[in-house]
Amino acid sequence: METTEALDIVGSLVSQLKRYSAKLPAVVPLAGVPSGMRPSPELVETFEQTVSRFRRQATGTKLGRVNDVLIETLEAFESGLMLKSVQALLMAVDHLELMQREGAVTMLPGAEARLREYRHALHKILPGNKPELEGAGKWM
Repeated sequence: METTEALDIVGSLVSQLKRYSAKLPAVVPLAGVPSGMRPSPELVETFEQTVSRFRRQATGTKLGRVNDVLIETLEAFESGLMLKSVQALLMAVDHLELMQREGAVTMLPGAEARLREYRHALHKILPGNKPELEGAGKWM
């Protein structure tokens, strides 16, 4: 598996998380948290196919180290645990950056910028990223 293919797949997962998170309400009532916020079976199927494609192509390569983290992302997504899914995908981005720094994989020019872009997109999904909340609670 080429690193560009791996980045394409990770980018696809980031995009899917962004689309799903955009459909979620800003405030989730506690009554809806246990079961009401799960993605549709179609979204889960698409996400699972993307993770499976990565696993098939990365098995037996150095990129195979990322497989477990992507499985964690998938399991969290299936359960509707958006925060955990984002955190696991951030770990996958961390693994790719670390492998590139260690020289385990070679990335084409621009790959580092793509990884930064993915990280930024994932951070925007996390709670507390709204500019209107900046400084909130600062004086407490």
